[in-house]
Amino acid sequence: MLPGVVVPSSGLPQIDRGTLCAITLVENRAPVAIGIATMSTKEMLAAGMKGKGFTVLHTYMDQLWSFGDKTCPPTVVSLEAEPVTEHAEDEEQDDKREEGKVPDDNLPVDPSLQIDIGNVNLNETIESPEVGENEEPAENGPAETAEEDNLDVPQELEDSRSPQEQMDVLLHQCFFHALKCKVKKSELPLLTSTFLRNYMFSCCPKGQQIDIKKSSYKKFSKFLQTMQQQKILQVKELSKGVESIVDVDWRHKSIRSFSVPETAASESPSQDSKGADGEQLYHPPEIIPLYGISSKMAPLFQESGYKKGSTLSSSEVRSAIISYVKTNELVDETNKNFVKVNPILCDCLLNKSEQYEISKFKWDDLLSRCLDQLQPFHQVTFAGHEPVVRKGNIDPIDITIAQRSSNKKVTIIKNLELYGLDPQEIANILQQKVQASATVTTLPGAKDRAQVQIQGNQIHHLAKLLMEDYQIHRKYIQGLEKAPKIGRKK
Repeated sequence: MLPGVVVPSSGLPQIDRGTLCAITLVENRAPVAIGIATMSTKEMLAAGMKGKGFTVLHTYMDQLWSFGDKTCPPTVVSLEAEPVTEHAEDEEQDDKREEGKVPDDNLPVDPSLQIDIGNVNLNETIESPEVGENEEPAENGPAETAEEDNLDVPQELEDSRSPQEQMDVLLHQCFFHALKCKVKKSELPLLTSTFLRNYMFSCCPKGQQIDIKKSSYKKFSKFLQTMQQQKILQVKELSKGVESIVDVDWRHKSIRSFSVPETAASESPSQDSKGADGEQLYHPPEIIPLYGISSKMAPLFQESGYKKGSTLSSSEVRSAIISYVKTNELVDETNKNFVKVNPILCDCLLNKSEQYEISKFKWDDLLSRCLDQLQPFHQVTFAGHEPVVRKGNIDPIDITIAQRSSNKKVTIIKNLELYGLDPQEIANILQQKVQASATVTTLPGAKDRAQVQIQGNQIHHLAKLLMEDYQIHRKYIQGLEKAPKIGRKK
């Protein structure tokens, strides 16, 4: 890792990506490791000496070393330590001001390095022999070269910023732009995923894209925690795995002092007029069913290294069962489509009434019985967030039709938060599409959940919105069969 690399006074040697390198200690030049550079010297410096610099192939005291004579590395004195005294004495006699350059002059192949160092500190003296034969260009040049250097400084500063620093700047810009111009107090509490998707993404300049993983925060939750520590906003976990912004301090100095970029200000009206932008940027969560190992089923998975409470995917369950059957030689010799029942399979999968009747399983029957006996779990992964594992099956988006006074019907939608959807946003979109009043109320019996209620039977519009615009699978939506039948009107 680059943070552990000590940069010598002469600078790093020039290497390219893929170069085979020897890694040494500070006080010993004997190699203690051999690796391949994962980036060039320029890329290392541009990254601020952060990240992985080398892929190690062989190290002192590893298994390859143990096959040999197991000797310790020899002590090889650094090249800088030997001639320091000689150069130091000469330089003290010549000029004491150049004592700080002694380590640079002590390296073996150093003429080019000395020229480069001089080029940085003594531009006038080095440019004069290269520019012309006379000394006049050197006398007239300092003012012009200084002006040219001043003009080049901003570009150098911009180029010197690492991609991580540039992403941090973009993240802060979109964050404060969204809070200052997009979010309203009436919209709080606001899901953090909705804030990122519908507000911050829309504030991103053209040609750029927010990628949390490329920033120094790596996770959007860590970025919000930092903003919360600065008392800019307040985030609470209203339900398990789902965080919401509950309060924003619009009087904070960081928000008040933020100035919206001119390009963003000119682009924002056109972006806001596109009502589909927020919907297109929505990414449906990835939902994976998992299976938890109970105490009853633990003996069946013990040989595969799993314990009670471990959660496995269906493929992992399948491979563990196959491994158990083959290890214990339970495949029927006469018919390989069947598996013989041993005492552990009997205790884990059979009821008392079946223990004396069933002696073999078909492979499909064996796997399905195992999945039925395991505890249901599910994993939900939202874009830019870490996966969240919850017990039980995920509740589908529930759509019901209720009847109110005067025989009027209303459509009620629940569990939108579990899929990263903002109930208020869904209510606003439905209200515009069907031209009917929609309200968001607290879900009875759950203070941290909300439900949307809209007049009339709007299941057709709701199904199109959820499945086509938000790309949520039909199996996660319950109640679509209650849509009104389209008949002929007389």
